[in-house]
Amino acid sequence: MMNKTKSFFLFLLPAIVACTQKNDRAHTVLPSEPHVQWADAEIGAMFHFDVVNYVPDYNWRNWGTHPPASVFNPSKLDTDQWLRAAKAAGAKYAVLVAKHCSGFSLWPTAAHEYSVKHSPWRDGKGDIVADFIKSCEKYDIRPGIYASAAANGYCYVDNPGLVQPGSPMDQQTYNNVVVQQLTELWSNYGKLFEIWFDGGVLPVKDGGPDLAPLLKQLQPDAVVFQGPADANNLIRWIGNEEGLAPYPNWSRTDTTTSATGTVKSDGMQGNPEGTIWCPGEADFPLRTGWQGGWFWKADGQEILSVDQLVKNYTTSVGRNSNMLIGIVVDTSGLVPEEDMQRLTAFGNEIKKRFSEPLASAEGNGEMLELSLGNAPIPVNHVIISEDITKGERIRKYIIEAWKDNQWVKVAEGSSVGHKRIQTIDSIITNKVRLSITESFDQPQIKAFSAYGM
Repeated sequence: MMNKTKSFFLFLLPAIVACTQKNDRAHTVLPSEPHVQWADAEIGAMFHFDVVNYVPDYNWRNWGTHPPASVFNPSKLDTDQWLRAAKAAGAKYAVLVAKHCSGFSLWPTAAHEYSVKHSPWRDGKGDIVADFIKSCEKYDIRPGIYASAAANGYCYVDNPGLVQPGSPMDQQTYNNVVVQQLTELWSNYGKLFEIWFDGGVLPVKDGGPDLAPLLKQLQPDAVVFQGPADANNLIRWIGNEEGLAPYPNWSRTDTTTSATGTVKSDGMQGNPEGTIWCPGEADFPLRTGWQGGWFWKADGQEILSVDQLVKNYTTSVGRNSNMLIGIVVDTSGLVPEEDMQRLTAFGNEIKKRFSEPLASAEGNGEMLELSLGNAPIPVNHVIISEDITKGERIRKYIIEAWKDNQWVKVAEGSSVGHKRIQTIDSIITNKVRLSITESFDQPQIKAFSAYGM
């Protein structure tokens, strides 16, 4: 029980609960320990920085027109400053885009010459991946790496990882490049928290590289976004780049997802009876406009407001998904000051709204009741969390508040999982209760909290 708890009551109400029949699958489709740690992190940051920042009209699909490595020369690059930006937003993990669609690599790869090793930055002796990892350690943020296997302008490769006509290499040669680069990234920089495969991975049966065994060997504890279907600790895309997870949003599902762009997809909610544990991650850029807002440009972009960021938080973290914020780096090698200020304001706002509940409780059963004291006070949010190590057991619930000497229903829902933030119309009350009306097995409620703001 949390220190802020005023009081709570736990009731067993089997008469109102329609539990599904127990089966082996429901007890075996559970999160791995990396899944649990990832869900607990809730907020992550993703950093994009590439040659396109220096040559804004570059189109990586115009094969053979990639800018030379010499254009990449940030004068003030400071990964500590990047991680301070992530920390200010409340991020517990960060993902570096080590190689985007251009193919330019932010570490001195031995796979080809298109990397920082052949740029004037630090006389070709720099390694942004290494700097990033050190900064993550310094600021107690768990590191992740994005390296697209599906697209590479330098190698004439388009989604989902197919070598295009005119390329200087065949498919097997490109596969070898992918394996070498990922082996470097997964071997030389320590333990990774998350690995990103934007656009998925070309399956082995279709001529793609066999990456699942390599993942299991080199980074067995990393969660894997859009990775090979037989990889460990998979997580999935939620269907858009707006921080908008669907609802309901179950961590269990029957298939993984592979994005080929930013088109919204239907049917991304998962399945409470699904065969695998593969929760969703909601990625979105802090900026809008050019390059979708993922990369910095001096003009033509807007920064999301604090109100919009808070909304994205409630529709991602508050819908059993993690929130991954895309942060730009400008041509000097820094996160722009206005972006830093916005991230700081957002982080402060989340602390202000959700760090101190009016009351909180935990328990195993079908009802939890919170007492808010003798004098009624405003309540406009409740948060529910399940102990996901036991699975997602809640199927339906209702929230009620005590008003005019009776219980009044103020909200209802279905999926809960790691966290459900339920926004309600503000109501003056001194008691709030949660009733689980449908579940599989006994609900394991890690926290039920009420907030007023």
